[in-house]
Amino acid sequence: MSEGIPKMPERFTSLKAIAAPYEPVNVDTDQILPARFLKYPRSGGYGQFLFRDLRLREDGSENPDFVLNREAYRRARIFVGNTNFGCGSSREGAAYAFFDYGIRSVIAPSFSDIFFNNCLKNGIVPVRLPDAACAELRALLLARPGTELTVDLERERVIGPDGAAHGFAIDPFFRDMLLHGVDELGVTLGLLPEIEAFERRYGEEMPWVMPRGG
Repeated sequence: MSEGIPKMPERFTSLKAIAAPYEPVNVDTDQILPARFLKYPRSGGYGQFLFRDLRLREDGSENPDFVLNREAYRRARIFVGNTNFGCGSSREGAAYAFFDYGIRSVIAPSFSDIFFNNCLKNGIVPVRLPDAACAELRALLLARPGTELTVDLERERVIGPDGAAHGFAIDPFFRDMLLHGVDELGVTLGLLPEIEAFERRYGEEMPWVMPRGG
């Protein structure tokens, strides 16, 4: 990729990190990021709003039963959910909240298509694995809090602590963006020399189409 291209904060190649299990099904984006927080600018960080109404009590104190408040999972960067994760409204802020909190990969049997794509566009690797594999991972993480998983985007596999590997697939276009740490604008800007060369050639061949300043 060319120099000067806007980049995401981090490239994603392979991540080995603590993973947190989350059992509920049909987790919607209003649980992930309650709508009332969408009015706040991203510059303040959306991580503070992740699962706000489940993670914190009404008085602002932590709910000790919520998984990310348990000591063993506080530094989790991988989140293993259940069926139909990220359903509901299409708010991109739900992906912002995960990224700003520090979660770089969400694993689940199935996702809302919009949430899945919002993750890809915002530096998060969403991984679809079979229901049985996700259930096995969640059970392991619950039984052994603090366990690390590896999400290897280069080889497209999730590796458990015992070395067992689960393959997954990411669209090649988005996989390349994540591996290089660029967004869609960055990909376009990376093609700028080719775009400029085409415009010059096109202008020479069809000068009546490409007006020149004068």
